[in-house]
Amino acid sequence: MAGLKEHSYIYRAFPALTHSPFRWFWGGQIISLIGTWTQNIGQVWLVLQLTNSPFLLGWVSAMQFLPTMLFSLQAGAWIDRLPKRNVLIVTQSIFMILAFALAFLVGTGAIQYWMLIIMAFTLGIANTVDIPARQSFIIELVGREHLANGIALNSAIFNGARLIGPAIAGIIMGFWGPMWCFLINGFSFIGVLGILIFVKAIPHGERIKARHKSLRKDILDGLRYIGKTPRILLVMMMMGFLSAIAMNFNVLVPVLAKIDLQEEALGYGLLMSSLGFGALIGALTVAIRSAEGPQPRMLLIGAFGLGIFNVVVGLQNTYFTSALFLVFLGWSMIVFSASANSLIQITVDGHYRGRVMSAYNLVFGGMIPVGSLYAGTLSDFWGAKVTFVISGILTLIFMVGIVFVLRHLRKGEHHENSGYV
Repeated sequence: MAGLKEHSYIYRAFPALTHSPFRWFWGGQIISLIGTWTQNIGQVWLVLQLTNSPFLLGWVSAMQFLPTMLFSLQAGAWIDRLPKRNVLIVTQSIFMILAFALAFLVGTGAIQYWMLIIMAFTLGIANTVDIPARQSFIIELVGREHLANGIALNSAIFNGARLIGPAIAGIIMGFWGPMWCFLINGFSFIGVLGILIFVKAIPHGERIKARHKSLRKDILDGLRYIGKTPRILLVMMMMGFLSAIAMNFNVLVPVLAKIDLQEEALGYGLLMSSLGFGALIGALTVAIRSAEGPQPRMLLIGAFGLGIFNVVVGLQNTYFTSALFLVFLGWSMIVFSASANSLIQITVDGHYRGRVMSAYNLVFGGMIPVGSLYAGTLSDFWGAKVTFVISGILTLIFMVGIVFVLRHLRKGEHHENSGYV
């Protein structure tokens, strides 16, 4: 009886879990995403071992996200034409092959910096298709009613993996080296691929019916739709700026650990786990509040939190306090990004979902190369701490401007529930 009550409480708090296809997919992703974060940390540390250069590390990160800038809009139009599950089977298979290839190159001692650049770019191409396809697939697993909760739960496991994966990577690299990070990631895709093959999704009639349209026309239709939908446009503007300036953790945290705080691989892994712990709490916060409907105010809270805690992290002089405030920074990051994702997906017309989510991926991931070069260059000159502070100040200035814009828009609205704030 207690078990039934416990499950009843869980399903009330997280109603997306009442859908068994989502539960299977969600469970499979847990293992896969832990593997992905293990590889991410291993790759970053490997670059620093090979080059000892924050600037060259920034280039690897930039090359990984460059395909998002180049191909996101085309990927979105393509995704809207195809079954999402089939797309995901292909992209997840590519991730598995790349992980095993990287493990082989490191294990044989053949790895060189230029190979990591090529690997990062190839991974970025697959990610450009995989991320919007995975986001668009959620509605086929839970329906529109539980979409916001499904998105938040998806964010929760991503950030739970961000907590666990770096800690595992730090231990593995400390004892056996980064090759095992890549090998573990390769094996982690086997389960999720099996689930994708057998899970039964619920088509929601959102695939483009007019297949005779050109890809270019589909892309332009999607861009026009975004331009005519103020809520989506404003959220994307916020996401683009904050991705470039306030969320460069893949560059700044390893530099903070290795150069500013003089830590080894384990210390770096635990700093990333601190960020991941905060991100997990942030994702659960959004998931629980999503039962009450969209939470636009959470978007602003997360954005201002990013500004404040970037500054606070940059002002710390000890490992312990840096780790502590990275928790708050991780919370702010996910409260902002998960709220942004939910608001866009709830607002978007289903026929434009793939294209809009690819445009979202463009401004989210596509600005990361810009941000990586910005963060890598500044930290090369002044260190990670100063770069954190500058990033936080720029974010706060930008968000004050956004608040003024929102107030102006609200004055022009004739309906109270316009959804901006």
